Amino acid sequence: MNFMPRRPTADPLILIRNLSKSFEKPGATVAIFHDLSMEIGRGEFLAIMGPSGSGKTTLLNILAGIDSVTGGEVWFDGSRVDGLSQSQRTRWRGANLGFIFQFYNLMPVLSAAQNVELPLLLTRMSRGERARQVATALDIVGLSDRARHLPRELSGGQQQRVAIARALVADPQLILADEPTGDLDRHTADEILAMLKLLSSELGKTIVMVTHDPVAAQAADNVLHLDKGEFVSEGQLA
Repeated sequence: MNFMPRRPTADPLILIRNLSKSFEKPGATVAIFHDLSMEIGRGEFLAIMGPSGSGKTTLLNILAGIDSVTGGEVWFDGSRVDGLSQSQRTRWRGANLGFIFQFYNLMPVLSAAQNVELPLLLTRMSRGERARQVATALDIVGLSDRARHLPRELSGGQQQRVAIARALVADPQLILADEPTGDLDRHTADEILAMLKLLSSELGKTIVMVTHDPVAAQAADNVLHLDKGEFVSEGQLA
């Protein structure tokens, strides 16, 4: 039985029903999820915690349309998305999702502005439109004065803010963050978490963050605990 600590929202952005996911290995089928259900409200900042192997990254990849599902349904903004083709998933991700990674994933030979611009190169925006979007995103994360700096010329916290700007630049509804503070010291991590909280509360972005850090999880509106592919209460964690 999956533990669902929150009451349903009237109009969730994400709805997962009876999800199952398994991988085939030589001579065995490894089940990650079985009959998993959840929903994520619009503008919610959700943290997902759990031990290694609990399914956190797999769930994030399913939300991103990177991993397919074995069974069940995944709905986004009222449309079912688990049956999209590979090309449809790619277009859907570009229009709706932003990503933040633990190790920033910046291109070392590109400036901060050029890194932020990368998602827009897949759109039909003009060069001028892209430049305006990039300037706005860098301004939001407080790095307008670092636009021409290369990643090696920035601190870890600044690099992560560039990564946040890149996730924001196409104005997605959903931002997925995989251990976004895992490579940062506590003070810098707290600054990044405060920024994510602001993106949710002020800009209405829905944020799903996977983290091992209970301090980081406290910044979220809600926390779900995954264990062996199921949501459990804190009292069940042992």
